Amino acid sequence: MSNTPIIQSLQPVVHASAQGKSKEVLDTALKQVGFIPNMYANMANAPAMLSTYLHGYALFRSESGFTPAEQEVVFLSVSQYNGCNYCTAAHSMLADKMSGVPKDVLQAIRARMPIPDAKLAALAAMAVEMVAKHGQPDRAVVQAFFDAGYQERDLLYIVLAASVKVLSNYSNQAFQTTVDEKFAAYKVA
Repeated sequence: MSNTPIIQSLQPVVHASAQGKSKEVLDTALKQVGFIPNMYANMANAPAMLSTYLHGYALFRSESGFTPAEQEVVFLSVSQYNGCNYCTAAHSMLADKMSGVPKDVLQAIRARMPIPDAKLAALAAMAVEMVAKHGQPDRAVVQAFFDAGYQERDLLYIVLAASVKVLSNYSNQAFQTTVDEKFAAYKVA
C-alpha cells in the first residue's frame, strides 16, 4: 500500500467552521464520542458517508447482541484484515481500555496470530471470512462459528459491522488519515 493519499485536495472539515450538512453530522459525532476524530473530519467531506457510518456503528453497538468485547473483536479483525492502520489503532485502544477484550486476544489479532480464546477465535474468523470471501464464507468456518454458540442472526450483524468498516477503512486509506493522539499508543508499527 502506498503512503500517498488517493484524496489529496480535500481537507479535513473543521467543526468550528463547518456549515450545512457537514456541521450537522459533526455535531452528532461530537455528541456521540465527545471529540471529532480525524477520521470523522475527513468523512465529513461527504456528510452522507459520515452519517451512514455513525448510524450503522451505533446500531451495531446497540442491537447486535454481541458483548462489547465481541463487538470490538469484529471491528478490530475486519480493520486489521482490511489493512486500516487508523481503525486498528482506534479499536485496539477501545478493546484494551473500554471493551474488556483480553490482552492476549488483542495482541493475537494485532499480530495476525491464532486467538487463544476459542469462541472469540471463531467470531474473528467468521468476520474476516465474510469480508475475504465477499459474503460467501466457507461452510467449515460457518460451522465453527455456529459450534461456538453463535446464531444465523449474528451473521447479519457481522455484515453490518463489515459494511461500517468498509466506510471507515476505505476512507482512512484514501486520506491516509493521521492517527489521533487518543489512539497513538496503539499505532500500528
